[in-house]
Amino acid sequence: MSTWVLGGHQTDFARNFSRAGLDFSDLVRETVHGTLESAGIGPEAVGVIHVGNAFGQLFTGQGQLGGMPATVEEGLWGVPASRHEAACASGSIAVLSAMADLESGRYDCALVLGSELEKTVPGDEAAHHLGAAAWAGHEGQEARFMWPYMFAELADEYDRRYGLDDAHLRSIAELNFRNARANPLAQTRTWKFTGASFTADDEANPRVEGRVRRQECSQMTDGAAGVVLVSDRWLAQNRTARPLARIAGWGHRTVGLPLARKTERSKDDPYVLPHVRQAMLDAFDRAGIAGIDATDGLETHDCFAMSEYMALDHVGITAPGESWKAVESGDLEIGGRMPVNPSGGLIGGGHPVGATGVRMLWDASRQVACTAGEFQVEGARRFATLNIGGSTTTTVGFVVETAEGEDVHGR
Repeated sequence: MSTWVLGGHQTDFARNFSRAGLDFSDLVRETVHGTLESAGIGPEAVGVIHVGNAFGQLFTGQGQLGGMPATVEEGLWGVPASRHEAACASGSIAVLSAMADLESGRYDCALVLGSELEKTVPGDEAAHHLGAAAWAGHEGQEARFMWPYMFAELADEYDRRYGLDDAHLRSIAELNFRNARANPLAQTRTWKFTGASFTADDEANPRVEGRVRRQECSQMTDGAAGVVLVSDRWLAQNRTARPLARIAGWGHRTVGLPLARKTERSKDDPYVLPHVRQAMLDAFDRAGIAGIDATDGLETHDCFAMSEYMALDHVGITAPGESWKAVESGDLEIGGRMPVNPSGGLIGGGHPVGATGVRMLWDASRQVACTAGEFQVEGARRFATLNIGGSTTTTVGFVVETAEGEDVHGR
């Protein structure tokens, strides 16, 4: 039984909705209509809706976001809908929930949205809101900015175990900003940098928390992404439909909130975060592939350059502790052995928290459908994603394959 990506949509992540006098209804309206149009269906075809959102009440006071699609599109009135929260992995959890609905036979066509508005409050207040995804009151009490602090802690843990050259983190950031220039929806596509922007220059690239510097951080972002997912049964009944991609495999692991407990539990393991490794192994196993080398690229979670550095060895691009080798070799470049974040990822592309997992899936689907435009990985037929929530408390990975040449209608 397969789940197919029929179409999708992403808003412009450079857009500031609050400054334009817009709210969640405007964000969701654009995404619903764009997603349905891309899929070539009307609202009457949708059997169920899943919405990923992490911080709606904190940033906007708006909850009950499962009801927003029907609010902005009367054709969705009465369609079952729910909202899912798992911090930065909220969108991927919405996707998994939709897949479960399709695979169970309850529904055959699901609309999945991920959405977040973050530019509604000053930066310090926004950072405080995002800290709710840590173990509130139990970790990071001394931090001004919770998540730069936490990923600086992860960098320190890597340094203790394997050694870590911060220049490799700056190189990851530079690559993602550079990739974003080719993405017409990327938040930073027009940003300008100097020769010192990706150095240890404390003026051009100041420290934020610990060893984490400004260019190594993703930005506060407004935005949404959507996909329409359908089952084999739906395709058998709609023989003119042409899906873009098939979700071939998935992995999902959840552990406790505190980062310190994660690293303490893994002290004798070759991987700093073995549950992240296991989530990706689950995805590869379900896809029937041996590992990351059987894919043509990866969209991964670079909320900070350190989270991407962690991902490189955990997905298997390098051995544990050797992520620096992939950075230095050029393997991660578009055209390299294993392109990573050709979209610009979160650092370059933008990180509207609840939307990120859906955006990753959509970009992976575009890659294997060869519709990614200027950031297309030539010849891509299989792509992986890795999405994390909190300090990897929730980890979700997907493997997406091309639908080209497959008998999607079972003939």
